[in-house]
Amino acid sequence: MATSAGLRATQRAEKPSYHQQQGHSHGGNSLTTSLNNGYQSLRPKDNRPRSSSSSSSASTRPSVTPTSRSRSKDTEDDNDPGRVRVAVRLRPKNAEDLLSDADFTDCIELQPELKRLKLQKNNWTSESYKFDEVFTETASQKRVYEVVAKPVVESVLHGYNGTIMAYGQTGTGKTYTLGRLGKKDSSERGIMVRALEDIMDNISLASDSVEVSYLQLYMESIQDLLAPEKSSMLINEDPRTGEVSLPGASMVKVQDLPQFLELLQIGEANRHASNTKLNTESSRSHAILMVSVRRSIHGKMEDETISERNEERDLPMVRKSKLLIVDLAGSERLDKSGSEGHLLEEAKFINLSLTSLGKCINALAENSPHIPTRDSKLTRLLRDSFGGSARTSLIITIGPSARHYAETSGTIMFGQRAMKIVNTIKLKEEFDYESLCRKLETQVDHLTSEIERQQKLRENDKHELEKQLRECQNSFSEERQNLVTKSEFLEKENTRLELETEEVLTELKSQKEHTALMNNKIAELEMSLKLLKQNQLENSAYQKVLADTNQKVLADTTQMYERKIAEFIKKLEVEHAKSDSSFEQLDAMKKILSDHQREIQQLETQNSIYQKALADTTQMYEKKIKELTKQLEEEHAHFEGMQQQLDLANRPLTQNLMQEQEEISELTMKLQETYELQESTMNELQSLKSECKDQIQEKAMLSEELSAMQEKLSAEEKRRKIIEHELVKLKKSVAQNENEFGVNENEFGNKISFLKENINKGSLTSGSSSSSHKSNPLRDTQFGQRATIAKICEEVGLQKIIQLLASEDLDVQIHAVKVVANLAAEDINQEHIVEEGGLDALLTLLRTSQNATILRVASGAIANLAMNEMNQDLIMSKGGAQLLAKTASMTDDPQTLRMVAGALANLCGNEKLHMMLKEDGGIKALLGMVKSENIDVIIQVARGIANFVKCETRGISQGHRRGRSLLLEDGALEWLIANSNTTSALTRRYVELTLCHLAQNEDNARDFISSGGVLQLVRISNESSREDIRNLAKKTLQLNPNFQTAVLEP
Repeated sequence: MATSAGLRATQRAEKPSYHQQQGHSHGGNSLTTSLNNGYQSLRPKDNRPRSSSSSSSASTRPSVTPTSRSRSKDTEDDNDPGRVRVAVRLRPKNAEDLLSDADFTDCIELQPELKRLKLQKNNWTSESYKFDEVFTETASQKRVYEVVAKPVVESVLHGYNGTIMAYGQTGTGKTYTLGRLGKKDSSERGIMVRALEDIMDNISLASDSVEVSYLQLYMESIQDLLAPEKSSMLINEDPRTGEVSLPGASMVKVQDLPQFLELLQIGEANRHASNTKLNTESSRSHAILMVSVRRSIHGKMEDETISERNEERDLPMVRKSKLLIVDLAGSERLDKSGSEGHLLEEAKFINLSLTSLGKCINALAENSPHIPTRDSKLTRLLRDSFGGSARTSLIITIGPSARHYAETSGTIMFGQRAMKIVNTIKLKEEFDYESLCRKLETQVDHLTSEIERQQKLRENDKHELEKQLRECQNSFSEERQNLVTKSEFLEKENTRLELETEEVLTELKSQKEHTALMNNKIAELEMSLKLLKQNQLENSAYQKVLADTNQKVLADTTQMYERKIAEFIKKLEVEHAKSDSSFEQLDAMKKILSDHQREIQQLETQNSIYQKALADTTQMYEKKIKELTKQLEEEHAHFEGMQQQLDLANRPLTQNLMQEQEEISELTMKLQETYELQESTMNELQSLKSECKDQIQEKAMLSEELSAMQEKLSAEEKRRKIIEHELVKLKKSVAQNENEFGVNENEFGNKISFLKENINKGSLTSGSSSSSHKSNPLRDTQFGQRATIAKICEEVGLQKIIQLLASEDLDVQIHAVKVVANLAAEDINQEHIVEEGGLDALLTLLRTSQNATILRVASGAIANLAMNEMNQDLIMSKGGAQLLAKTASMTDDPQTLRMVAGALANLCGNEKLHMMLKEDGGIKALLGMVKSENIDVIIQVARGIANFVKCETRGISQGHRRGRSLLLEDGALEWLIANSNTTSALTRRYVELTLCHLAQNEDNARDFISSGGVLQLVRISNESSREDIRNLAKKTLQLNPNFQTAVLEP
């Protein structure tokens, strides 16, 4: 037999909620009374006939009266999956039961083999009840899950909605059965963990998804356990299908079981629990775990029924199902639980919601024409579980003690009536248009990008080809021009060379003639020599006279003369050969021909002189032989000098030719460099022209945009003046005026007056308001005011009201911002306000207005909008934190500071914005507002710091944040230590929680030790008014060895 602690409720660390409300009280255990009213109908002799269930042709939108009805036990079909399955589980006796029930006998007798339970009314009579399953006190968690919950989980995996609910007296093991985490012992895991484990094992994360929401219904207020800042969430009903949803609830996508265990731990820490006489950890709220399963069945579930339409169109199918696991708060009698004060109020709300649930169960069991599902938010949330389309399993938990006979009997009656309810389960199968749409969008995006890429490539190729064509055209034109220039130059050069060639030929011809003349003269000279020899022979007689004296000289002179003449002839032949070679070298010696001709003329002149001297010598041979000899010697010397001059003349010609070739090479290189420089200059000029063209086009576009913007501004200014003019007209006009609102001036005036009266009387509702309790009459008044404001805004138009925020009339501006602030208090209006530019208008008011009322109300409206995470990003991106910090520095009004602090506190709840808040001065401004010493302002400051540190702790635990807290740089730790023992209970609780979270960060340990924060942790662990905070402080001290050392030091 299991020990008494086996089924005891699991210990949960309580995490305080920052949003608390009160409502009307309902005393006594009214649920037991309502259930006992139908006691006689549950006797075994009851033979009431079974009512027919709803037909499959029922309307898609459920009516107030559900389609399913109950049936009697005699005709029930255990194989009908639509009937509510009910199992009973007996908690083992604990030490208190053993001590208190010494004088009592057991009132419960279990017959698990017969699935029956006997309730001992007294020592003589007992009543027997049949259930779908009866669990003894030794039943394991695994068996309870497989019998009660696993069929429902399998139905959810096949596309049906399912509900698993635990009901019973407080302290009988409901939370243990459903929500036990079993970290140390997996065999103790409850239904929640086992259900998610089965679901994760049977789906594919590649094509399926599982999302989880964890809520609590606390004092008729729906709160998000995964995001405690979300409270008072509204319930929406689809007008087409009648499905109930909570649009404000956090939906977390689950990837594995450890992640889900972390989510459950977070939710359990945030759930309300208190210590009562019946249970040390009594749940004070109804917990609802919503598991949404989305499964793609295209091509993988052959055993399932898939519509023919899907087979024909080959469209992907998806099955969407929802599993609700409901841990109801325990019913209790006030005289037994000892609840008082706030616990009394909580008990009244718990009993009120359970009474409403009992009424709905009774109505369904008795085939009542009206099912009161709207009496409580709990029955609205469970509308599909009882009498709807979900497969439902109910486990009722009871205790063995006879002291609680009335509560045990009421629990059994609840289960018996629930067994009579039959739901019409429906398969939720539909086309997966979302997946198909995403697939098609992806294909369209891919094709679009491919088309754009191809177009871009074609444009680039086109530009490249155009560029190459332009370059080719330019190069062709340049080459053509160069060819034309070269052709002209070559033609001129050819003409010049032809003229020079003709001149050279003429000179050569004249040189040939002169050479022929010289040959003739040489021939004449030879003839003269022959004649001379003849004369010598003829005059030999005469010469004999002189032979004795001059014969030798004359002979030598004659021989020498003949040698010289032969040498001269040879030289003339050499000169003739040189003349022929010079003809071949005319192209290389064009510039020196004139000098060479002059030299030839000199030679001719000299030759003529030689010829004349020779003639003179011949004529005067006989008389002046000595003079002839002397002349020959002079002629020889003169010839040698001329030979030297010719050699000297040839040397500079060769040097000049080499220099000219070098100069031609240098000129060619310079010409090439000039051509390259010209080409680069043309390219730069072309690029500059294109850039200039682009700048001209850009300037034209900017001019057009500027003109369009000026026109738009002018139109906006005209529209604003028209609106202000219409407003003035509506105020002053008495006659009927057909305007944009379509209402009479008197009606509009009455609405504006009533609107002002409601705004002035009602308090501005904001997300930063303190958690002080307000009575129901005041709440009803506020709801009425908001309804009136919403109606007037519907007639006038939200866009027109937001436009009035820019009015030059201060009174109109004040009332307009109050209307916007009241509308922003409702989650359903926030998105419309942001879309119509309301957030920008409010930030503009903070930036420009100097009116205290406008600053206060605008800050409150921004605080309301800051409760939404999407709006938080917009506020920060538009400089909202800087404007709030500026507003806080400009005013000393406590109400304005409270609104600003509330807005900053809401922004502190978003970890992604922490660094921006730090940089924009939001943290410094928040801490600076404590100087006002106003209790409401300080509460908001403490709440903001708590939100900030809570997000930091979450980031450190998830592993994506490290390092010292950002708050320590602005002196937050000193203020927290100084105010850790303040008189305000709410402020003290925030401060104590903040210190505990800061201490959990090891990087803050040095600051804690040096500032005395460790001593405050010790004090909190011993003196805090809340047990969960004491436990958290003790745990923090134990986990950090540095803190233990600091505590032990004197």
